[in-house]
Amino acid sequence: MTRNETNDQAEAVRRPGGRSARVRADVLRATLEALAEHGPGGGLTLSEIARRAGVHATSIQRRWGTVQNLILDALLTYSQEQLPVPDTGSLRDDMVALARLITAYLDTPLGTALAQAMAAVDEDPALAGSRAQFWQARYDATRTIVDRAIARDELAADTDHQLVLELLVAPLHFRALLIRQPVEEGRIERMVDALLHGLAG
Repeated sequence: MTRNETNDQAEAVRRPGGRSARVRADVLRATLEALAEHGPGGGLTLSEIARRAGVHATSIQRRWGTVQNLILDALLTYSQEQLPVPDTGSLRDDMVALARLITAYLDTPLGTALAQAMAAVDEDPALAGSRAQFWQARYDATRTIVDRAIARDELAADTDHQLVLELLVAPLHFRALLIRQPVEEGRIERMVDALLHGLAG
């Protein structure tokens, strides 16, 4: 093994993921910041995101192709980091844990801004497509909660997993974004209990 190869391996150990991972993280962070500031229809450009991230716009274009692809990647990555799917062993506890994560997410300036941006009315077909793909990915991720509950006989086999997520998320977004009221711990548990009572009916 040459000295250069040894140095390269040592550098890789010191910097897990390497430069590519750091650049991706910088670009996604810059995208989220720009999205929160301007909204999805605010005329975001690859050049603007490149400037914020300190990279060349051509590098972003080669990797993501379009602004819409970049926005989708940024939102999905951030949601996966901030909203992992709980696995507590019971449906109620999973739902309460997920509601707590969503509440904490919406309680941050970035989380609020992103939720508002995603809810903004925009007729751009590409942005509408990105929004639909984002929510479909969230539906698919959280479907495991319902699937596990069905396997444990906590829910009927024909339970609509998409409806379950919508009924959980909607009141949290309503309080955070529309009436701008806090979501107390007791309210989260009451909401989940009311949802589960409805599903059992």
